[in-house]
Amino acid sequence: MATDDTAFAGSIPEFYDRFMVPLIFDCYARDMARRVAAVRPRRLLEAAAGTGAVTRAMSAALPDAEIVATDLNQAMIDHVAAHHPAAGRVQWQQADALALPFGDASFDAVVCQFGAMFFPDKVKGYGEARRVLKPGGSYLFSVWDRISDNEFADVVTQTLARMFPDDPPRFLARTPHGYYEPDRIRDDLTAAGFRDISIESVDDVSDAASPRDPAVAYCHGTLLRNEIEERAPGGLARATDAATEALAEAFGTGKVSGRIRALMIAASI
Repeated sequence: MATDDTAFAGSIPEFYDRFMVPLIFDCYARDMARRVAAVRPRRLLEAAAGTGAVTRAMSAALPDAEIVATDLNQAMIDHVAAHHPAAGRVQWQQADALALPFGDASFDAVVCQFGAMFFPDKVKGYGEARRVLKPGGSYLFSVWDRISDNEFADVVTQTLARMFPDDPPRFLARTPHGYYEPDRIRDDLTAAGFRDISIESVDDVSDAASPRDPAVAYCHGTLLRNEIEERAPGGLARATDAATEALAEAFGTGKVSGRIRALMIAASI
C-alpha cells in the first residue's frame, strides 16, 4: 500500500492544532524557544512549522527578531492565518525544507521542531539548513524518541495493530518515532557539514482531560487517519473508540497523563 507521510491536509490541520499541539507540542515549543533565544538570532528561519506552536513561542521570546516560518503543507499555513492572527508579525510561506527558497547565508539560526523525521533525505534537508545559515549560525531541532518512550502513541499504535492484524497502521512508529538513534542523527549532520553537535534527551508529561482527547489527537490529527481510512473506509470512529478504550484501560477514565520523550539537537557551522 502506498503511503505519503507528509500530506497534512483536509481536516487534519484543525485536529492537529486543537488536540495534538496542547497534548505533546506546547511543552517542547517553550523549551525550544528558550534554546533559540539563548543564541540571540536577529533573523531566523523555521522549517516544518506546522500550525505554529514553536513560531508563537519564539515570537514571544524574541520580540525583536525577524522570523520566517515555513511548512511544506499550504493547509497548515492556511490554518495559522485563519486561527492564529497573533502570528501576523511572522513572515509565513510554503516551502520544502529540502529545497529552501532562500539565498545562501541568509539566517542566524534555523529551527525545526519535530519535522526532520519527515525529511525523505535527512542529509539533504540538513544540507539546506546549513546552506542558508550564516557563518557561525545555529541549527536547532527536535525529534521524538522511540515510540515505547511515548506512552499514548504506543498504546494507540498497539490498539490499531490488533484491529488490523494483517496490515497494521504503522505511521506513528515508522515516521514520527522512527528517527531516534543519536549516532545516526550525528552521522547525518556530520555528512551535511555540521560540527559541534549536541543531542539531549528531554522527558516531559503529556496531560489530557480524558482518554478520548489523545485518541482523537492521534486518530484524527495525524496521518494515522489516512491509514485507518485506507484499511476501513468509514472506520475512523470505530478506531477512535477502540483507542479511547485502550487508553482508559491503561491510564484511567478521568484526566490522564502519559510519559513523552524527545531529543533536542543543536549543531553549528
